[in-house]
Amino acid sequence: MNSKAITSTPGSSASAQGTVYGILAAISVSHMLNDMIQSLIPAIYPMIKENFALTFGEIGLITLAFQLTASLLQPLVGLYTDYRPKPYSLPIGMGLTLVGLILLAFAGNFAMVLVAAALVGMGSSVFHPESSRVARMASGGRPGLAQSVFQVGGNVGSSLGPLLAAFVVLPFGQHSIAAFSAIALLAIIILWNVGNWYAGHRRANAGKPRAAIVDHGIPRAKVVIALAVLIALMFSKFVYLASLSSYYTFYLIDRFGLSVQAAQLHLFIYLFAVAAGTVLGGLIGDRFGRKYVIWGSILGVLPFTLALPYANLFWTGVLAVIIGFILSSAFSAIVVFAQELVPGKVGMISGLFFGFAFGLGGLGAAVLGELADHTSIEFVYFVCSFLPAIGLFAVFLPNLEGRTVKT
Repeated sequence: MNSKAITSTPGSSASAQGTVYGILAAISVSHMLNDMIQSLIPAIYPMIKENFALTFGEIGLITLAFQLTASLLQPLVGLYTDYRPKPYSLPIGMGLTLVGLILLAFAGNFAMVLVAAALVGMGSSVFHPESSRVARMASGGRPGLAQSVFQVGGNVGSSLGPLLAAFVVLPFGQHSIAAFSAIALLAIIILWNVGNWYAGHRRANAGKPRAAIVDHGIPRAKVVIALAVLIALMFSKFVYLASLSSYYTFYLIDRFGLSVQAAQLHLFIYLFAVAAGTVLGGLIGDRFGRKYVIWGSILGVLPFTLALPYANLFWTGVLAVIIGFILSSAFSAIVVFAQELVPGKVGMISGLFFGFAFGLGGLGAAVLGELADHTSIEFVYFVCSFLPAIGLFAVFLPNLEGRTVKT
């Protein structure tokens, strides 16, 4: 490692203090609760579609309303808090999610559903960049591990959402969503305590000199190209994942005649595989380099996505698990890679990439919904099967190993 390349991110002091596993666990559990609530939205799409007589295009608009507010606001929140850290913004953001959840439970028309989804997205716009910053602060110099621990909480929460929908919301109706406000309140309590640690960490380091930001030696033009490549990879990853998270249940129901609850169970298994892949990607990235994880994840999944549209029910379930496991391993590697490309801007980069993740997923869901309305769900999966080929652009990513100290 080049000992001169040190950034002024909060994680610098954490490196000396060691990994703060208690905070990583708290932020991961909070992420689980946050994304458990958020995953209820796509999980109840079949019920909402029937209740309000919606088209697939309108289903896509719900996803867009949720993810667009998050994608537009997250980079702005991250940039603002890079300069003005707000330790207690985390419970406030969860409060917005709580309001959106209650509104969704009692929404009487499509417009109210859109507003509720947008409020949940606003909660995400605060939660994700700041909690990602906290994870890096507590990383102890192991940012890939910290980002994966943080991410896996969200993925586990996302996998639990369909189960909650299948066994609580679908049997008891839309109003039962309000019962999950207790989950949001628990998350607020945890995040308040994380905010206390965050504020204490800042006070403890207030009098210490800030480490100088030293360029990693990569020309600015190459940094811009690398960021563009990472965004292209995010596009292929999250548009494909949007096809699974938003329309996988419809695909199973339409093609194989499964019941709604059986399709939700398949969705749970797929999302659980996504959670497992997230942990593996972070560990491998810290050990062998994030560029190799990105290569293997985005491009390595291509044979499986190409096979999915032609598989029977059994192999569809198997391939979905493999696809979710491989694709999910890239996200923490992409985020940490981008943070190291632009040192000193952890919040802005985290917000930008989490924002792109939500925005691309939302836009992809809306476009794919329209495509499904005009063709079929099966055709959507045929088109999406080629998206991982964009992973070839990873050849333009620079090698960061040996250039920067991981903070």
